[in-house]
Amino acid sequence: MNSDKLVLDEPWRSLWAGKDPFVAVEALEGEVFRELEGRRTLRTEVAGRGYFVKIHHGIGWAEMLKNLLSLRLPVLGAQNEWRAIQRLRELGVDSMRAVAYGQRGHNPARRRSFLVTEELAPTVSLEDYSLDWVELPPPVRLKRVLITRVAEMARRMHAGGVNHRDFYICHFLLHLDPPPTAERLRLSLIDLHRAQVRARTPRRWRDKDLAALYFSALDIGLTSRDLLRFVAAYFARPLRHVLSEETALLSGLASEALRLQARFARKSAAGEMT
Repeated sequence: MNSDKLVLDEPWRSLWAGKDPFVAVEALEGEVFRELEGRRTLRTEVAGRGYFVKIHHGIGWAEMLKNLLSLRLPVLGAQNEWRAIQRLRELGVDSMRAVAYGQRGHNPARRRSFLVTEELAPTVSLEDYSLDWVELPPPVRLKRVLITRVAEMARRMHAGGVNHRDFYICHFLLHLDPPPTAERLRLSLIDLHRAQVRARTPRRWRDKDLAALYFSALDIGLTSRDLLRFVAAYFARPLRHVLSEETALLSGLASEALRLQARFARKSAAGEMT
């Protein structure tokens, strides 16, 4: 079965005409944001427009086995993110726009792949946007609209069979042109390289995403009423029904948040927060 795939939109179709895209992508220059064994992420510009490029070289059988023994699903290439971007677009969830994608090779441990997405700018992550909310709360209506919008995006994503696996507020980008208001704002969900796409999202993975989101918003000054607003918008059912039918999820959020805090503390102490 041939697993090779190549999709090129402009300007990459013209830029790489007559070239091997898997060689050409390696020659791209720009600011490197992440460089790990088997994966590199950089920002480059073509004709004055910014793009993010993710290049995967395969993680090797040893790393695959290490992930599996740790009960973690390994990321084998750019295919995860490519598929998730396409599905989110079908679901009406704003995300990145992929303009180039390629995959080559049968061996999953050595498969080469790349993904190029348009830069979303000007934007700010919800994490940065909410940094001073404790001291300087945002306009109430704007905060309520943001909470509802995040909940609706999460609901559509999960209902459409996608779970993110890094579902933190830093991966929601708030568009700044035009300036966001309660009447007009746009959010885009990014960093989908660990996302999973299925016909239906298993409850376990849904709950992990929601717990990660809750954990990432713990310190931005949200009230109990804010959290209930999110729950009501996410489930799109009367709140009294949600509170009785989702007791396991709601009671588990706090304990899962504590687990994530401990994990982040360990990674930070080990210098792995990159």
